[in-house]
Amino acid sequence: MPRVGLTEDRVVLEAERIADIVGLSKLTLAALAESLGVRQPSLYKHIDGMDALQRSIAVRAKVELAGVLARAAVGKSRGSALRSVCLAYRAWALEHPGRYTATVRAPAPGDADDLAASTAAVEVVFGVLSGYDLDGEVAIDATRAMRASLHGFVTLETTGGFGLPQAVDRSFDRLVDGLVAALESNSYRGDS
Repeated sequence: MPRVGLTEDRVVLEAERIADIVGLSKLTLAALAESLGVRQPSLYKHIDGMDALQRSIAVRAKVELAGVLARAAVGKSRGSALRSVCLAYRAWALEHPGRYTATVRAPAPGDADDLAASTAAVEVVFGVLSGYDLDGEVAIDATRAMRASLHGFVTLETTGGFGLPQAVDRSFDRLVDGLVAALESNSYRGDS
C-alpha cells in the first residue's frame, strides 16, 4: 500500500525541486526517495521509473512555461510583446534550471499530453509573431531563430558560460533588440 500522503503529484513536485537544485541530469531515484523519506522501491507505486518521471517533469514544465509566456504577452504587440516574452522566458529558465532543461525535449511520438504542452508554448510565440504578419513556414523559421537564441543564451548563463565581467543583462537586452530588429525589418518574409 502506498505511503499515506505520498502521491504521484508529490513525487513529481519533489523531483522538480531536486532537478532545479542539482540539474535534471543529476536527478536520481535514490536521491528522490531519500528526500521523500521512503525507500526507492516505494517510488514505483507512484511512478514508472526515471523515464516516466522525466516525461512528467517535462510536460508540467512546458505547461508552466507556456502559461508564463502567455501572461507576459497579454495586452502587448510586436516588439513590446516579443521583449516581454523573451524576458519571461529567461527569468523562468533561470529560476527553474532543472525544469527548463526538461522543456527542451521533443514529445515522443504518440504522447498527446506532451505534444499539447509543447504546442501551447509554440502557440504563444506564433501569437506574438502574428503581429508581424508571420505565419506558416515563415513563422516556424522565426520561432526557431527565437528559441535557438534564447535557449543558447540561457543555457550558457545557467552553466556559467559567461565569464567576462560585463553585464549579462545588457547582453541579453541586445540579443532581444536584435530579434526585434530582424522581425521589424521584414527579413523573415524576404521583404528586406
